[in-house]
Amino acid sequence: MDSRELRECAAVALSVLDLTNLKDDCTSAEIEDLCARATSPLGHTAAICIWPRFIAQARAILGTESPVRIATVVNFPSGDLDVATVVAETRAALADGADEIDLVIPYRAFMAGDEAAVERMIAAVRAEIAAPALLKTILETGELKSASLVSRASQIAIAGGADFIKTSTGKVSVNATLEAADLMLQEIRASGRKVGFKPAGGISTVKDASLYFRHASAIMGEDWVMPSTFRFGASGLFNDIQAIMTGEKATGQKADSQTSSY
Repeated sequence: MDSRELRECAAVALSVLDLTNLKDDCTSAEIEDLCARATSPLGHTAAICIWPRFIAQARAILGTESPVRIATVVNFPSGDLDVATVVAETRAALADGADEIDLVIPYRAFMAGDEAAVERMIAAVRAEIAAPALLKTILETGELKSASLVSRASQIAIAGGADFIKTSTGKVSVNATLEAADLMLQEIRASGRKVGFKPAGGISTVKDASLYFRHASAIMGEDWVMPSTFRFGASGLFNDIQAIMTGEKATGQKADSQTSSY
């Protein structure tokens, strides 16, 4: 990839980035900085992704007309909360100004064979979210560990009305992988529905991002990668995007390698 292609890739990556801070010790000052970076002179990100407790602050900073959407997480990161609690989390987040809900499916129950638990959770949260707000379902693919489970979880989420299917919370040892991306994108294509894809966790350079762009384009078509159908969930990726777009020397370093049993 030459420097021109790298800059073009960086610009696309910026436009589909969910700039994320889900650190346990995240502060209000860091949210203020996140909002500033999301609306930098380089262009704006698709969204920020933050803890529910910071939604009202971010909405006050960004206002109601900002092109940057506010995403938050529910049933996060364990996936083990009961449906009523997750519904309450979702309602509160929407009331505070969230535009997008990233829901962790009850993946441990799913791994134990309880598909109905996943269906109930998605249905209950989906019922709370009216357009233009979006539901993104986190499958935690690195914990599912098998291709059949990743594919089946994708099918359930798509059938349940998810607007996006997302790989990971970023809180486990294996997060986004190209193997998981392939399985999830294949299920999106097979469904015939307009469902987006969000790889999250471990994507830290534009060169990393380009691999996912190429994979998505090969499966879904050249014009498919856009904010309405593709997002990155990342915190460090913005730094490499910025370095490339401003002409500074980018690190060019790969994210830590992750292994998969798919």
